[in-house]
Amino acid sequence: MIRLDASTVLLQWAVGGLLFLWVTCRHRKVGIGYGWLLRSTYIIMLISALAVGLLTEAVLAREIITIGIVIATAIPLLISFLNRKNEKKDPNLNLDLVAPILGLAALVVAALDAGGPPALAIARILIGAIFLGVVSDAMLLGHWYLVQPGLVRSPLLELVRLTGIIWPFELAVLLYPTGMISVINGNIDDGYGGLLGWFWIACTVMTIILVFVTRAALKERQYSAVMAATGLLYLAILTGFGMDLVARATLA
Repeated sequence: MIRLDASTVLLQWAVGGLLFLWVTCRHRKVGIGYGWLLRSTYIIMLISALAVGLLTEAVLAREIITIGIVIATAIPLLISFLNRKNEKKDPNLNLDLVAPILGLAALVVAALDAGGPPALAIARILIGAIFLGVVSDAMLLGHWYLVQPGLVRSPLLELVRLTGIIWPFELAVLLYPTGMISVINGNIDDGYGGLLGWFWIACTVMTIILVFVTRAALKERQYSAVMAATGLLYLAILTGFGMDLVARATLA
């Protein structure tokens, strides 16, 4: 069992997203504005996580580290913006790794506070952060092709491939006892006559199907294939979040 905390979910989402921002930007293929978009978006999520945490059940160490993550995200955003006209200035993209590293510490603190077997709680929160981050960044990157239509497809293909690689690990930690197997076989009552268990199965299966269909769409040469893939990734976010959050809510 593990407590579902809105502040921790927002923190997971932001930390995972910032990690895959670095994964994508390290190739230096996407425009500088993509970094601005994602850093700004995740700063808002981090501030929201901090606010929710302080207004509900504050975890002091988690909130302090979250402030550090906000600062660590804002610094490369500011540097990138100030150097936007200097094409010869090559910003150190490793600065974008500082925030996810701090986020790792914050999520471990949150996992230990959430209760349950410590190792399992940590695994579920860390893998969940990675899973939510990669599928979210894949969708956002798909939209970025509207801004930068000449962008090669390899960055988007990388995120889609990584989503498929991470999916089995997310599935494993959610099934591991006490996990969703206990909900499916009826040992844990979901409060809806087993409906949430079936809904979770549907989200889990559809997520990996959508990953394979998205990869197939990106093999087509037409530009419209990228937009089709982005639409599929919208659905993957819904099913991916259902896979993670429905399980954790049911097991809470």
